[in-house]
Amino acid sequence: MRDIQPAGNSQLRLTIQRRLDHLTKPAGSLGRLEELALQYGLARGSAELKLARKAMFIFCADHGVAAEGVSAYPSAVTAQMARNFVRGGAAINVLCRQCGIDPRIVDVGVNTDFEPDLPILARKIGRGTQNFLKGPAMSEAQALASVEAGILLAREAAGQGYDILGAGEMGIGNTTAATAMLACFSGRDAGQLTGRGTGITDAQLARKAEVVRQSLALHRPDPGDPMQVLAAVGGFEIGAIAGLIFGAAAAKVPVAVDGFIASVGALAACRRQPSVLPYLFFSHLSAERGHAAALELMGARPLLALELRLGEGTGAALAISLIESAARLFTEMATFESAGVSQQIRSDPAASGATGKTA
Repeated sequence: MRDIQPAGNSQLRLTIQRRLDHLTKPAGSLGRLEELALQYGLARGSAELKLARKAMFIFCADHGVAAEGVSAYPSAVTAQMARNFVRGGAAINVLCRQCGIDPRIVDVGVNTDFEPDLPILARKIGRGTQNFLKGPAMSEAQALASVEAGILLAREAAGQGYDILGAGEMGIGNTTAATAMLACFSGRDAGQLTGRGTGITDAQLARKAEVVRQSLALHRPDPGDPMQVLAAVGGFEIGAIAGLIFGAAAAKVPVAVDGFIASVGALAACRRQPSVLPYLFFSHLSAERGHAAALELMGARPLLALELRLGEGTGAALAISLIESAARLFTEMATFESAGVSQQIRSDPAASGATGKTA
């Protein structure tokens, strides 16, 4: 993984901010949309903001820890949903169609062999991880392979002219893996971080938290070594998301990060290489209990709070739509000069001796 260069520079920041301040509106009146335009331009390294091509990567993988009864659904649902993505019947497909985003379904570890003619990108590391309550989720070589798979996909997407990528996932049991990684990184007890995932019962919730506690006690991964944490209690799709972020940031392509699992992948990436953070757009605050903690560790402020807890990249698709809106406003709005509109130079009436009265 090569070093990630800082996003933008002081001159580019000044150029983008100057145009934002001269658009036909009160300064700052578009709120966070202006922040999005600035961050996007800095990440792309250009004051020409466009989102001509957009892709959503939906990384699919199974988890051995699902055997511990931590999900409301059986592991077979992972493969079934991957096929649903291909058919265009999932929530993420609807949002991708609406927002003009190209879905990319990636098999990094589903416990089945898909038909070769299906439009699924075959990047399988294994047929699911191992049950990390019994042993490591994966080998160190597999952890590295999952990250490299994401890096290569990002490089390919950048080479194909994509301007922004989304990171989503699907995998029964993956909230347990993400919670275990987060508990390790944060040092917080599993009971504070474990959520209901697919909608488990109180008894399953307690069991899920205990599985996380026991697994961390068994492996004792070093929180300062994200690859070790990934290998001990992670998932192939989480590693691939981290890799996608590395590859995209190196190519100056921003990434819209989905919910809890994707954010833990982003957290792992940031722990390994903090310079990727300016390239990330955190889409929403999930209803999943640990998500706020993951965002807090990165100092991230999500764009939306819609109580989503589906995954797939649904929140990331909505974020891409917002980023595109910000870019179009920046590009297509008139400036005060081009529109022949008078610009208020001083916002403080006392500065010009004004009385505050209107005509």
